[in-house]
Amino acid sequence: MNLPPVLMELVKAQNNFDGTAYADCFTETAVVFDEGKTHHGKKEIKKWIEKANREYQAKMKPLEFSEQEQILKAEISGTFPGSPIVLRYQYEFKNELIQSLKIAD
Repeated sequence: MNLPPVLMELVKAQNNFDGTAYADCFTETAVVFDEGKTHHGKKEIKKWIEKANREYQAKMKPLEFSEQEQILKAEISGTFPGSPIVLRYQYEFKNELIQSLKIAD
């Protein structure tokens, strides 16, 4: 699968449970929408992903990417009920980094 470099880095950071590397995939003013909550800026995004990593130990396996729609479908497995699940990650990019991310099932 041919993913943009920033998404390859994001998957790698997620699978290594590296909150700093994960947050570095985002712009300073990025926004993440997940589970009904909004996280603003790299600092909040890092705090959010580190908490999620501690709680769920989620690994990400890309399944399908649409460059036109900027959507990545990935299988997420971890220590949460119903694991594994397939989630849709909808991105907006700015300067080869992620500006916006919406996570949905």
